[in-house]
Amino acid sequence: MDFISERIQKLAVSATLAMSQKSAELKAQGVDVINMSVGEPDFDTPDHIKQAAKEAIDANFSRYTAVAGYPSLRKAICEKLDRENGISFTPDQIVVGNGAKQELCNALLATVNPGDEVIIPTPAWVSYVEMVKLAEGVTVEIPAGIENNFKITPAQLEAAITDRTRMVMLNSPSNPTGSIYSREELRGLAEVLGRHPGILILADEIYEHINFIDKVHSISEFEEVRDRVIIVNGVSKAYAMTGWRIGYLAAPLPIAKAVTKLQGQYTSGASSIAQKAAEAAYTGSQQCVEDMRLAFQRRRDLIVGLASEIPGWEVNRPDGAFYLFPKVDSYIGKTLPDGRRIERVADYVMYLLEEAHVACVDGEAFCAPGYLRLSYATSDDNIREAMRRIREASARLK
Repeated sequence: MDFISERIQKLAVSATLAMSQKSAELKAQGVDVINMSVGEPDFDTPDHIKQAAKEAIDANFSRYTAVAGYPSLRKAICEKLDRENGISFTPDQIVVGNGAKQELCNALLATVNPGDEVIIPTPAWVSYVEMVKLAEGVTVEIPAGIENNFKITPAQLEAAITDRTRMVMLNSPSNPTGSIYSREELRGLAEVLGRHPGILILADEIYEHINFIDKVHSISEFEEVRDRVIIVNGVSKAYAMTGWRIGYLAAPLPIAKAVTKLQGQYTSGASSIAQKAAEAAYTGSQQCVEDMRLAFQRRRDLIVGLASEIPGWEVNRPDGAFYLFPKVDSYIGKTLPDGRRIERVADYVMYLLEEAHVACVDGEAFCAPGYLRLSYATSDDNIREAMRRIREASARLK
């Protein structure tokens, strides 16, 4: 008898986590695998943030928090949004949860009805489509390739909108491409959405601080859509706090209340200690953020240069995050050393894992067949060695 619900049977396994698991299994067997599949900073959490957590333990911050998070943390988030983004929120419009991932899912579950359409520009992070499935919505993809720097146009957005459109999901800086929408590009999208007042915008800004341009702008800056934007962000990427599991949602009050109601029924408040650590992240020195950003920029320059030397790879220069998303479909049709034929990029990705011992992720998982994703959230030496292995293994294909 099959006891698994249809809801779960329809979900795909996270491709990034699956590849990371395969990499870990090979490492456990003694294989020297360079894991470039996981989106996780390789830095340690800054000392002043860890110290705040230790002090929170000693001060007995060990009981349930409010579902939406400590008032002091929500106040610190409001101050961050005002200081860095010029956007005004009140603490009751902030919901803190177990990572930005939970708050993205919360936003969809709280606002999307069965059959509602959710527009997702692609390439897109692996979980977006699956989260829409959980909310029983219908995904409408808008593809943008490397020739457009992976960014959609206002005309594409307008053409995708129907009377069933409930939400547009926008991720800038992007996972998996690292692309960032400029203020003028966002203005164009905002002008389209301004003509459709029934559409919400879910802005995933988790990579905001990992950027190699002057400033990352938010679509919430534009008056015509400001009261319909749900911002999701958190401490995982900017402060190297992935395991602390703290993200937040900033939204119009009715949506924030709905998300709090939902979260109250299935996780309640996030970790009390992690919340105090996150508060220190937002209120303390931001030099750690800048130091990590500069390291990622150096690594970006390194990997772009090396990847551009691999025959058959088409590479762009990402403006943010810590991913490279090369087009590699020229390898489809080539023959592996054992005589098998590469039928799709997934075969090439598996070959790179098994023969070059470099773990990356098939672009199809990001709704972009023909590409693969590499995370350069690893050391300079690992980047150099991984690119050498990939180049040499690729040269063995005929």
